[in-house]
Order: sequence, then structure tokens, then C-alpha cells
Amino acid sequence: MSDSIHPFTLNVREADLDDLRRRLAATRWPDRETVDDWAQGAPLDRVRALVDYWRTDYDWRRCEAMLNSLGQYRTEIDGLGIHFLHVRSPHPGAMPLIMTHGWPGSVIEFHKVIGPLTDPVAHGGSAADAFHVVAPSLPGYGFSDKPTRAGCNIARIAEMWAELMRRLGYERYVAQGGDWGSAVTTALGAMRAPGLAAIHLNTVMTIPPKRSDNPDAAEKAAWDAIADYQRHGAGYSKQQSTRPQTLAYGLADSPAGQAAWIYEKFREWADCDGMPENVFSRDELLDNIMLYWLPNNAASAARLYWESFRERPRKVDLPVGCSLFPRELSRPPRAWAEAMFSKLIHWNAPPRGGHFPAFEQPGLFVEEVRNCFRSMRTTAPAATAAEAN
Repeated sequence: MSDSIHPFTLNVREADLDDLRRRLAATRWPDRETVDDWAQGAPLDRVRALVDYWRTDYDWRRCEAMLNSLGQYRTEIDGLGIHFLHVRSPHPGAMPLIMTHGWPGSVIEFHKVIGPLTDPVAHGGSAADAFHVVAPSLPGYGFSDKPTRAGCNIARIAEMWAELMRRLGYERYVAQGGDWGSAVTTALGAMRAPGLAAIHLNTVMTIPPKRSDNPDAAEKAAWDAIADYQRHGAGYSKQQSTRPQTLAYGLADSPAGQAAWIYEKFREWADCDGMPENVFSRDELLDNIMLYWLPNNAASAARLYWESFRERPRKVDLPVGCSLFPRELSRPPRAWAEAMFSKLIHWNAPPRGGHFPAFEQPGLFVEEVRNCFRSMRTTAPAATAAEAN
């Protein structure tokens, strides 16, 4: 296996964009929902408006240029080509940070926070808070390779991330994640990956204790949220964790179907007052959707649920920080987190934000990451990455 890292430049074939527009124009639409809200899923008029914009006004080349300008790379780890963003800070002693997305997200989630994290001075902050940012695409997501055999689960991905940071030359680093990225980051912490100093989570997954007959307010809210999710919101995960291949035939063939499958979750999980466009522009929503459509990742992305959905979170003895944004799916009581994380160094509830905080509330997200890891910094330079990377 080669340790080589190669620059990666996106240049999607125009024929693929023409095919997308053709498919969008030929969409066969379902009949309208029989309710006046989102209770049956994404409303027909909302999805049609998004798809019409996608077909007539959306500019993929803008997004492509943005990703290329950040610095994209690929390297082969454990037989899979891994795509990642790598943006080094101009400030000496910056702390290396690996950030991991989840489903239905992508590295697009992080594009607003990379600048403030890597160059805080240029964004009104202090050089003492600077990070070198590494943001990989999960296997089967974005422009990483798709696993061709079973077994690419959370534990394996965590081992791949540890190898990626070793390969980049980072001898001491921190990690951050949400959704599946939280599971990967927690697994990194549980395995005590060499060089890993601390982790930060914006999706805090714990093992709930036996339910008390007299729960306090925080416990009751957590139990109620779990029950509501299982009753009203878990359908997508049941399908993706049991029959991802069957689902993928429709999503791989229909861009409108792929868009609706993701769009509905951004409405459901973001802090957006019931309308995704209150927080995200259509371009931002479609930039993320394109990282599923262009590489045809419907099956490979959903398959991570089949691989890992039944895994239980593991205890972590490294320093851990948690940020509980108000519209996050999982907001456990601190006591539940303390049972999982023996060294809780940061615990905060920001005033706004949901499941995609770096995308929704980049300022608050950056503040949480800085505050979490500030106590973990050293005065010595934290990185020895090769100049070529």
C-alpha cells in the first residue's frame, strides 16, 4: 500500500450535467400530499420549486471552483481511495483538527467554518485559536471510493482516519464530528488513536440508563425525544439499515427522488422554523445534494447504516467536549454523557442551531470548537505535516 497523497481537482464532465438536467426535466411527479404540512413528507410544491431551480439556475461550476480552491486531496487507505479537504493555517503552532460529516451531509457542511478555524485573525479572532483542518469524505460518500465488500463500519473508518492523520505527519491532533461523524470521532477516542488529544461532538450519542420512575426534567425531555424520533422520524434509518440496496434503485435513477430524500431531512433536523430555505440557500442545499448525485452514492451512503446502525457507542477516557444545539436529534442529560466520557472538558447548549451546526450557525459552531479545545493547546508547534500537503 502506498502512503502517497495526491492533489485532487474536480472537473465534472459537462455530459454528466446535461444528463442531470435531462432527468430533471423528465421527472414524473407524484400526486400532491393530502395534508397542508410536512406530515406526509416533503410537500410537492416545495420539491418542485427546488428541482426547477436545480434544472434552470443552479451552477455546479461555482461549487466545483469553491471546493477546488480549498485544497482537495486523495490517498488510498485500506484499499479505498479517500477524498479529503486539507487546509493548513498560516499561523505557527496551529492545532490539527480532523472533522467528520455524516448523512445526509458532506464536506460541504464545513465550507463556512474552514476560514475562521484556519485563519482566525482574518475573521476577527486570535491566532492562538488557529487550526489546521482535515475534512475527509466518509467511504462511500462524496468523492471517496465506495466499499465493494462488507465490513466498512465505524470502527474501520476510525482506523482509517488515524492512518490519514499519521500519513499527514500530525503527531498530536484533535477530532470533531456530528451524526456518523460523531460515531467515528467517538470511536477514535475509544481506541485512543495515536496522537489524538481530545474530541468534540455536536451529536452526543450515549447509552441511556434504565428509565427512572421519577425522571428529572432533562431526563424526561431526553426520553420524550427518543420516543418521538422512534414514532415519527426513524423511517429513513429503518430502510437504510435494513434494505439500502432496494432504496437505492429509485434514488440512483431519479435526481428529484434523491433531492427529496435529503431535502426533507434538512427541514426536519435543522433549526429553520419549518422551512430549510430560512437557513440554507437553494445553492447550499443543492451543493450538498450534488455530492450524492454526481458520484451516484445513494447505495454506498445508505449502506453505512446497514454496517453500523446497531453498534453501541463506546466509552471514551480521553478529554471530550459536547455542544448540544437546540434542534439536535440527541440531547442527553449531562449525567448520561458523564457515564460515557470520564473526562468531560466542555458542555454547552448554544442558543441556535440544529443537526448541521457548521452549516447552519458557523459562528456559534466555531466558538464551540475553539472553547472546547483551548485547554488542550500547547505552546510548541502542533504539526509536522509535509510541505507538499
